[in-house]
Order: sequence, then C-alpha cells, then structure tokens
Amino acid sequence: MNPLPGWRAAFRIARRDAVRAKGRSALVVAMIALPVLGVTAADLTYRSALPTKAEELTGELGAADARFTATSMGPVKLQQMPDGVNWGTPQGAPDPTPEEQERPVDVPATFPEGSRHLTERSLPASVTTRHGITDTQITELRIADPMLRGRIELTDGAYPRAKDEIAATEDFIEASGLSIGDRVTVRGPDQSYTLTGAVELPADLRAESLYALPGSVIAPWQKTADRDKNILPPQASDPKWLVQGPPGAGVTWRHILAANEKGVVVISRQVALDPPPDSEVPMAATTDPYDTDAEMTAAVLTVTAMALLEIVLLAGPAFAVGARRSRRQLGLVGSCGGTRGQVRAVVLAGGAVLGGVGAVVGVGAGFGLTALFRPMIEDYTGSRFGELTVRPWEILGIAVLGLVTGVLAALAPAIVAGRQSVLESLTGRRGTRRGSRVLPVIGVIALTAGVAVAVYGGVAGDTALVAGGSVLAELGVLGCIPVIVGFLGRLGRRLPLTPRIALRDAARNRGRTAPAVAAVMAAVAGSVAIATYTSSNAAEQAYDYSPNLTPGTVALMAADIGDNAELPRSRAAVEQSFPVSGGRADIGRVWAGSDCSVYYEEENGCGTLELVKPTGKGHSCPLKGKGAKELALRISADEHKRLMNSPACMDENYTMVAFGTGTDKIVVGGADVLDSYVKLEDPAAAKALAEGTPVLLNSAYAKNGEVTLKAIHAYNDRDKKNRALHPGKARVTTDRLKVHVAPDRYAATPGIRMIMPAKTAEGLGLHVEDYGSFYTLNRDPTDAESQAAHAALDQAGNRAYLMTSDERLRTDDDTILLILALFAGVVTLGAAAITTGLSKADAEADLTTLSAVGAPPGVRRSLSGFQCLVVALTGVLLGTAAGLVPAVALRLTDLRAALADMREDPMESAYTPIVMPWETIGLLALVVPVLAGLLAAGLTSSRLTLARRAG
Repeated sequence: MNPLPGWRAAFRIARRDAVRAKGRSALVVAMIALPVLGVTAADLTYRSALPTKAEELTGELGAADARFTATSMGPVKLQQMPDGVNWGTPQGAPDPTPEEQERPVDVPATFPEGSRHLTERSLPASVTTRHGITDTQITELRIADPMLRGRIELTDGAYPRAKDEIAATEDFIEASGLSIGDRVTVRGPDQSYTLTGAVELPADLRAESLYALPGSVIAPWQKTADRDKNILPPQASDPKWLVQGPPGAGVTWRHILAANEKGVVVISRQVALDPPPDSEVPMAATTDPYDTDAEMTAAVLTVTAMALLEIVLLAGPAFAVGARRSRRQLGLVGSCGGTRGQVRAVVLAGGAVLGGVGAVVGVGAGFGLTALFRPMIEDYTGSRFGELTVRPWEILGIAVLGLVTGVLAALAPAIVAGRQSVLESLTGRRGTRRGSRVLPVIGVIALTAGVAVAVYGGVAGDTALVAGGSVLAELGVLGCIPVIVGFLGRLGRRLPLTPRIALRDAARNRGRTAPAVAAVMAAVAGSVAIATYTSSNAAEQAYDYSPNLTPGTVALMAADIGDNAELPRSRAAVEQSFPVSGGRADIGRVWAGSDCSVYYEEENGCGTLELVKPTGKGHSCPLKGKGAKELALRISADEHKRLMNSPACMDENYTMVAFGTGTDKIVVGGADVLDSYVKLEDPAAAKALAEGTPVLLNSAYAKNGEVTLKAIHAYNDRDKKNRALHPGKARVTTDRLKVHVAPDRYAATPGIRMIMPAKTAEGLGLHVEDYGSFYTLNRDPTDAESQAAHAALDQAGNRAYLMTSDERLRTDDDTILLILALFAGVVTLGAAAITTGLSKADAEADLTTLSAVGAPPGVRRSLSGFQCLVVALTGVLLGTAAGLVPAVALRLTDLRAALADMREDPMESAYTPIVMPWETIGLLALVVPVLAGLLAAGLTSSRLTLARRAG
C-alpha cells in the first residue's frame, strides 16, 4: 500500500492548522529559526572573516603577480618552497662568506621578460601631528598604480602624485588629528609633505602608517644626514619588488627557480595557488611536511557539542502545546477511522511544515544580520571581508538541521497524541498521568557519570572525554528538570497569588516548561563555559605578565648625563602635557668608581656596585639550582605559586632593569618615591629614609635587618677629575647597612629593589646624580596628550624620554565576555518570551476562569511576567551549574600541561586558576530574568478577549 496519500493528507491538515493558529505557529517558527539564525550567521561570519589563500595574497601583493626579494646572503644559490615562506641554501652547500654576503644582488635581472615592477621600501620615522609628535612607519611606494588595488584603497582625497605629497591610513589621521591638506613634517631631516589622501589596508584596518612616492623620503633624508652629522641617517628596509608578469603568463615556477639561482626569493600568486608537484621542488625532499590545518581547541569542541543540544531543545515546548490545542482535531481524525499511525503522522507533518519554514526564515535572517553587521564585524576583526563567502552545502546542512529539529521536537508529542483515546480527545479532557520515576534516576546517574568522565578527561588531558562528559552531564540535568520544575510548585505556598499560580502552572505543565528551561539552560551553559574558561585564562595571563612600571604612573628618565640632561625643562614639559596628579617624585642613580655609562669601552674601565644576596633558607630560591627538579616533582601548583611569589625567587627568572640602576636596582630617592611609585603607605619607612636609612623592598637581600653592599671603586684614566682624587689601584669595599624592610608583597615593584637616601650613598663614597622623576596619572593619556608631551620634550632639547605603563587595561577577553553575555541573554529572553506566549495560549481557559471569579485585569500581566521569570531564572541557574563542568575540566587539562612544563623547568609558572566570570553570571542570573519578566508583563494585554465556549 502506498503511504504517500496518507502523508499528503497529513501535510495538508498540518499546513491548514498552521495557517489557522497563526500566533502559535509564529512562536514555533521563531523557536526553530533562532538557533538556525545563529548558526547561519556564525558560519557566514567565520567563512568570510577567515581569508582564503587568494585573499591573503591580494592583501600582500595587491594585483601584482609576485614579489621578489633579495636576502642577506648575497647572490648565492637558494632553494624555496612554493609558498615563498620557507627558503634556504641547498643541503650540504657551504655557508656564504662575508664577502659573498656583501655583494649586491641584481634582482631586476631575474624578472620575467616583458614584466613591469614597483619598488617598495619602509622606514621608521618621527613626524609632526596636530597635537605634537608621534612615531610611525613611512613606506615609499607608488600606491596610485593599479598594481596595488586590493592591497591599498583610497577612501578620501587623492593619491600622492608629487614628491612633496604623502597619504596616510585612516587610523593615523584619526589619532594624529590631521586633515587632508595639512602639512606633515618628518623630524630629523625636517622634510615637509602635504597630506593628500586617506587610504585603508583591507587586510589591516588598524594600521597607522604613511605612504610617499619612491625617492621622496629616504634619498633626501640620506643627503641631509650626509651633510649634517648630527642627523641620524634613515633606517630603511631592504627594497622589495612587486612584479606584474607578461600578460597571460604571470610568474611561473620556472621563473622562481631561475631567480633562486641568483639569490632571490619569490612569492608568486600563480604558484602559491597552484603549487607544482613535490618532484619539481628541490627543497621538498629535505623539508618535513607541515600540516597547516590547526586543531580545533578543546573549548570550541566542547561548546559545539553542547550547542547541538540547544538546537534540539529550543523547539520542544511548542509541539507539546500544539498537539494539545489540536487534540479535538486529532480526535476527529480517529473517529473517522484514522489509525494511531495517521494521528502521529499529522503531528509529525506539523513539525516538518513549521520546521521547514523556521529553517528558511532562520537562514534568510542569518544572511540579513550578517550583511547588516558586516561593517561592525570588520572593524572588530581589523580586516575587510574579501567577499561574503557562502558554502552552499554548509548552509543546506544548517537548513536541513532546522527541518530535522522540527520533526524531532514533534516526535514525543506525536507519540503521546497517538496513544490518546478518541473519547479523551473529543471531550478535551487531559487525563492524569504521573511523572516518570525512572527518568530522574537516570538523570542523576548520567549527571554523576558525566561529571566524573569530564573531570577524568581533564586530569588525563583527553579533550574528547571532556566534551563527552560535559554533554552527558548536561543530559543528566535535563533528565532532572521535570522533578526540579515539580519542586518549584511547592515553593509557591506562601507566595502571593500571581507568583503562586505561575509556579504551580509551571509544575502542572512540565511538558511545556521543562523543554523551555532546558533550552535556556543549554544557551547559558555554553556561554558560562566559555566565559569561565576565558576569564580564567585571562587571569593566568595577567599573573604571568610582568609590568614595566607600577600601574597608573609614568616615568621621565634622562637620555643624557650630568647637566646636559636638562631635567628641569623636561619635567615642565611633562607636567604641562600629561594628566598628572599630585607632586612629582625625583630619583637619582648611584654608582661606584668611574661611570660605566660613560667609560664602558675598556675592560675593567669603570666601577661596579652590587647588592649581595645572602644564601640559605629565605634567601636562596629553592626552585633554582641543586634539588630544584626533585622539589618540583613533589609540590602542587599552589605551592609552586607561593614559592615563585616569595622574595627569594622574585628576581631569579626575570627582572626588569630601568631607571639607570643596572642589575642592582638601587635608586636614590626619598619618601615621595614610596608614595607615588611604590604605593607604600608606611610612616616608619618614610621616617627611615628621612633619617638616612635605606628602604629595602625585597626582604631576601636582608639578613638580621642589614644588607651587604659591595663596591669596586675603579677609575678610568680618561676620567681625569675623579682619577686625580682617587689615584692608585681600584679599591674594593664591603659595607653592612641597616635597612628598613618593606612587606614581602612590595618585592615585585618594577625596576626598584632598594631606595637609598643621597646622603647615605655619598657617605659610602658613591657617586649620585639626578636622573628622572615619577608622576602619578589621574587617567590614561590620550593620543593627543602623548603626542603633545613628545613635542614638548623635543622643544625642551630632547634630553629625556618618557616611560609609560604597558599594562593591559582592556583586552579582547573583555569583549568576548560581553559578546557571550549578550548572546546568552538574547537566547534566554527569546526562549522565555516564546515559552510565555505558548503558556498563555495553552492556559487561556485558566485566565478566563480567573476573570470569571473576579480577578483584577492586571493579574493577566503579572502572571505572564512571573511565568517568564520562572522559566528564565530556572534555566539560567541550571545553565550556570552545567557550564562549570566543561570549564573546570578544561582548566584541569591546562593544569596538567602546566605542571608537566614546571617539572621540566621549575622556574616555569604552573599557575592555572579557575576564575568565575561574576559580571557575566550576574548579568544572566539577575538582569536577564528580571528583564524577561518585565517585558512579558509589559507586552501582555490586561483585557479579556471573549471567546465562545468549546464543545
């Protein structure tokens, strides 16, 4: 018997039912379309933002066929791979001699006959801006040539046409405050140019650089430097040649092999896109194959597995309600002789119809949103899409997934509808059915097993087990949701009317509430998993980061010595241009014998100063030297962190040297240095400095409250003034100084180990000189303020330089966390709102009864709000707990790798924290559910719509 006529009737009934119940159908379509939209937009964005090989070559070559470059090895035979990245001399060939390396390479002689070319050279330069001075890169390249299209595009103004014209990227123009038509002066040679146009690099939108014609910057600069020895010559890069081969021929592998013979490396578009076989590549025989396909990270693998669950869950509640609303129609099918299979077919056909519509709507909306937000995505990624890349089979697969989701979501309601008797369906009685007692038990078992598998996978470093265990744990939570929802009904006994009704309605209609809670949980779980992993990784990076300055400070350091530094004028320049707060803290440098910054040419021609570190417990770092590896095998990551942060190990792995101190890190200063830079508020320390007692920031260098200072007072014969005062052989002194020891946490102060009063240093026969100042900033300086400060320092004689903090106040991790929170919030709002609409449609009879017994009209609104709040809050809380499982397991995987590295090198950090993203969780757990409830209440009509009684 042909089953098609029966299915044709089922589809016809399903289509008419969908058209008749437009509101419910729209909600079902929205539930299916929402994940399809997200996956479609993500696929299009990923494929479009990830440049193809052809797009990468366009970003590097423009419309040229190839780029020819000479190496530093001279005109010797080379071998290269087709991509032009890997190259070298043939295996067994002798290294080129210095004379060979000095010989010039005639690169243009290697170009294919009939080709044309452009030359490109770059150099760093300091240029004037509207606000002052900034450093940038200038490239000599004829960017107006059509050969550069695709690599550099004009966005405003005109290309440079004369040697006194220059173009700039949009980001440079914005940061410098310049406009088209302004003059830009290259400092040093003082060459001025007119800014004629704004350009952008599609492959690097954040570039801040300038473009001039060949021969307009480097050559005049070199001539000026030849005439005036006070001007530094330009530090230009080696030239590159962009080549366009003969029409229709391009640059082939044969041309590349010929260029390699003369010491030239070539990147060819034609060869890179269509490489020759390995048999024709001489270097291939000596090069190991390299897999360019990056492995999928553990976090992406885990979250992808969890996202598949969400797609299936989002449409679950809709068909349960739809089947219930259509039970009379299904009963008529049965009364007319329809079999249970045909009843099930009607419900499944409804899933297929609405699933297909949802898939089409979701795919279309995904295309629309990607096109709408394309400029924003390009600005965020820092590169233009080459084109909107569409993989038809991937889009078709996403659409089919939406269709299958609709059918799967209708499967359970179809089975239930097929089991109902015709009498129950026609009379509208729901009947009573006890909840399954087996499902929660299975859920608890799955949850326990999933957590155990995920944790074991994390400890063992198996990401597949982490992903599988996380999904199993989430399925276990799903099995427990009906019991959790039923428990919610008992919590409403002492609550006011509307929240009590909302909780009891959720508990009574678990078939509708549980899938909605599960959908919210799945979205939140994925977001919390990524957010927890991201914030934990950010905390690890912050721990490993060594700042160059104390956060919120700036340092002005002398670029010259003695009176030539002219620090007063430089200090005034900083104080006028930078957002400094409070007074400055002046520091000096200290040295023994002749100054090594001046007399450094001869061996032992200057003195030395050393802060001697004692040995023994509390002084020697146990993670370095004998027994370190044995200790590393016994300690945990937390114990290792404690040892690494101890004063004894603080400077052993890495130490930041600045402020003219050398490796001893001793500065000359007073109590104001403690306040402005060290951030040590200790009256006893300030009193000690006033009395001439040094303040030691690293307690590992003190023994019994004293430090050992060893000095070699060696004087150079060229240091005539001091040599006359100190004739004879070098003198060695070892002094024991009483010091005030700061708390251990100040041992990590960047650049300073001990602060010594000037009178104490002079009393020890040491030399002291004013060297700079510290300032506290009340905020981060803007680009304009930084440029103005550099200009002011230049006007002050350019005898000092600024050191600004390189701390990372905001990273991409913050943006990722925000996007995750917004994504989970939108899905939560959508799922909760759709579920509220379904519950409202399903509970219309209950609302009519409330009105009949005298309930105020506002009860309808507040009831909808609390129904939405219950679904959103329950899903968010369960999702947060479920999301922690993969996040913790993945961090255990990282911990295992970190411990292995630490035990190989005990000075390697093994700190692998698990940091909760409280801001993201707070937004999801508090703001989103409340907002969902308020929106549901605000969008619900308080008026009662009169309806004819059914039956």
